[in-house]
Amino acid sequence: MVKRIKTIDAHVAGEPLRLLIEGGPSLAGATMLEKQEAMEKSWDYLRRALIREPRGHADMYGAMLTAPVAEDSHAGVLFMHHEGYSTMCGHGIIAVVTIALQYRLLSVGDDSSPVILDTPAGTVHATATWRDDRVEHVSFTNVPSFVLHAGVPIHLGNRQLSVDVAFGGVFYAIADAEAAGVPLRTAYLPELRRLGTQIQKATGSVVSVVHPIDSSLMGLSGTIVTGPPDHQESDLRNIVIFANSQIDRSPSGTGTAAVMAVVDAMGLVSPDRPFLSESIIGSLFTASVVSRTVVGTLPAIVSNIKGTAWIIGEHEFLIDDEDPLREGFSL
Repeated sequence: MVKRIKTIDAHVAGEPLRLLIEGGPSLAGATMLEKQEAMEKSWDYLRRALIREPRGHADMYGAMLTAPVAEDSHAGVLFMHHEGYSTMCGHGIIAVVTIALQYRLLSVGDDSSPVILDTPAGTVHATATWRDDRVEHVSFTNVPSFVLHAGVPIHLGNRQLSVDVAFGGVFYAIADAEAAGVPLRTAYLPELRRLGTQIQKATGSVVSVVHPIDSSLMGLSGTIVTGPPDHQESDLRNIVIFANSQIDRSPSGTGTAAVMAVVDAMGLVSPDRPFLSESIIGSLFTASVVSRTVVGTLPAIVSNIKGTAWIIGEHEFLIDDEDPLREGFSL
């Protein structure tokens, strides 16, 4: 038997997003986490087939629309990567909204209407700006971001680092590149991959990482290494290492929100100008703090993040039951 799967591919600031549009399941679940669990339990072969080689690659990222779980939402969305699933993804929101609107996958009213999406991390509101019959950019209001642990000392060999653990839709360990001793340059990607994995493991071994009001959101999803920007107008340059040492080519929406929470806690986020987050390849996200709140007892910010998605392909993939590598593979 041959199963046919259709996807639409895009990139946001260089980071890929493959949206499954035909051939996926209808997932049961009263919450998005329940839908994610149902996907992982019964349909995970689709993630493996679409994300891993030969259809994907080691740094591929994916998403799938589902029925919403909140009354006023237009859809739910699940995010997939090489290792499994993510509770939230900023570049994914930008790409999914762009694709869904341009291909009329969702009915949301007119082109200026907000798109409301349920994610495992919470409900996200996004707005598209159009130009010449295409979505020029998407901005979204993220779930509240906060610092869970500040200044956590960890040891990497003979080096001691201080890391912050912050939430931007997922939890990250955030470290300074100079203190870590690895420059934020593409020539050092192997070292940065190893560093990110080591920091995540070391941090997770010394602190508990659990959301204060939703204990189902727990554990570190990756590491963010920050440093001085190359662009004169940018505030910080970063690299996000997550899942199985994947590298985010974009500045990362959830990563930008988490970094902003740390910088804001230091009193360094200006209310008078946007926060520009720069990626390892020099691409940019524009962000701002739109409100403040409290998560449990922790001060939190609500950020708005803006970026552009470019649609780069439409695919029909075949999954043949007789193919010994039908679910893909990893090297």
